[in-house]
Amino acid sequence: MLEGLRKTDQAQGLRTLKKRRPVKVIAVSGGKGGVGKTNVCANLAVAMAALGRKVMVLDADMGLANIDVIYGLQPRATLADVVRGECLLDDVLLDGPLGVKVVPGASGLTEMAQLGEQTLAALVHSFSDYHDDLDVLLIDTAPGITADVLQFAQAAHEVLIVVRDEPTSITDAYAVMKVLSGDRDVNRFRVVTNMTRGSGDGVALYNKLSRVTDRFLNVSLHHTGSIPYDERVGRAVQMQTPFMTAYPASMAALSVRKLAERADDWAVPQQARGTIEFFLERLLGLDSPELRAS
Repeated sequence: MLEGLRKTDQAQGLRTLKKRRPVKVIAVSGGKGGVGKTNVCANLAVAMAALGRKVMVLDADMGLANIDVIYGLQPRATLADVVRGECLLDDVLLDGPLGVKVVPGASGLTEMAQLGEQTLAALVHSFSDYHDDLDVLLIDTAPGITADVLQFAQAAHEVLIVVRDEPTSITDAYAVMKVLSGDRDVNRFRVVTNMTRGSGDGVALYNKLSRVTDRFLNVSLHHTGSIPYDERVGRAVQMQTPFMTAYPASMAALSVRKLAERADDWAVPQQARGTIEFFLERLLGLDSPELRAS
């Protein structure tokens, strides 16, 4: 597995040497399934692309990937093939709505749900071999606090926590933040309250979560926005089309558009943090094989 991830495209050596701008990396997590995390991630990508950004989505739910289903895509190869060394990252990329690039994950493969830390780290580093222009990488993580969730969240610049108003969602979101802050030194979280029913429900839900984190965790929480419950979201899933394109005037779409505008304003780090990161070479100004070898 590791050898395959270390392979590089030989044609890269002929490309023009230049430093590309750093990529904004946002991990979307939620603690548990059923909170709408994948739908938020998929539609946020489309909304950011509509702002003119070059966006990529990584389906990092290693065992039960389904971003491709929401986009109505049929991958010929997946992240599993990259991990096995059977192809490069460029080979599995799909074109999604509004030019969003999609890295499809594998579904139903036990081996992908049990990747070790070294393989996960090599997978993160493999993204540095992607040399096309890119502004934003959105990572749809798996539910829970497995090794891959923690590794991908740690390698991102921002962690977006999707939560809905039910006890298990709040408990599991808290657990994710507790482990990330305690074990991975991730201390800032952006919170999206999803499937809210009333105008003030999102703020009330955020306050409920922040009261617990303020009491027991040393983390910084920010309420990034609320997405109301909307029946058209479910209809769009059935159509295998993002609700941003299927129902652009829906309340859910309008809310995600506001979320995208806020995320677009988040600053991109200008230097490496000293931990594992996606597109590390771009932050260090070593965005070419020749410069990396020097």
